[in-house]
Amino acid sequence: MATSPQPESPRAALVTGGGGGVGRAVAARLVENGWLVGLLGRDARRLEAAVGELGARAFAFPGDVTKRDDVEAAVASLADQGAAPRVLIHAAGLARSSAVLPPDDELWDATMAVNATGAWIGATACLPAMLAEGDGDIVFIASTAALRGYRYTAAYVASKHAVLGLARALAADVGPKGVRVHVVCPGFLDTPMTDQTVARIVATSRLDAAAVRASLAAMNRSGRLIRPEEVAELILTRLHDSVDDPEPAVLE
Repeated sequence: MATSPQPESPRAALVTGGGGGVGRAVAARLVENGWLVGLLGRDARRLEAAVGELGARAFAFPGDVTKRDDVEAAVASLADQGAAPRVLIHAAGLARSSAVLPPDDELWDATMAVNATGAWIGATACLPAMLAEGDGDIVFIASTAALRGYRYTAAYVASKHAVLGLARALAADVGPKGVRVHVVCPGFLDTPMTDQTVARIVATSRLDAAAVRASLAAMNRSGRLIRPEEVAELILTRLHDSVDDPEPAVLE
């Protein structure tokens, strides 16, 4: 008697910062491709709204990427839904501008916590299941700020350089064990985070919002702001690619 084919095991991904911007766009593409997707972020209402749009394969996990208990709880909850995350997308980020002097230590600490420590916590929370399977992808959303410096963004630039260094170190540790580490470095994006940056610049300058947006867009090689969907598409094409040294994929 012929046996019925066994259903394919579900694939799961955890997306930090999944309530909007690049995180939300990546989550949508993963759901379209049949993945179970957990969205982790601090704004529960944004997460629930995203899940409402993405459908039954998406799950909201309100939490803070800087708190290991929150991240590990999200990993466990996603596993309870059908599969441990085989992919981590660290898209959570904090970007605020400040002059070097007077020093804003609170801004420095908060930026490093979300962008760099959050990447570390997310990766190390997901790695045990990936290593157990001998397969997985860790994707850090960095920035062109991981590759060069910008004025008034010392904390942000330092945090994104740290993410790139973390990716290279992790790749050396876990790459031989089947876990690939990727870094995506977009330029200035057309996202709510950029809208907030524009608003802050407008509040402290004589420029209007349109002029500020145009100046940010001009810093990209394309001369325009990058759409989150473009970053998401780039990430989807890189998943499961062999990576020996995670040289960043730059999108400007």
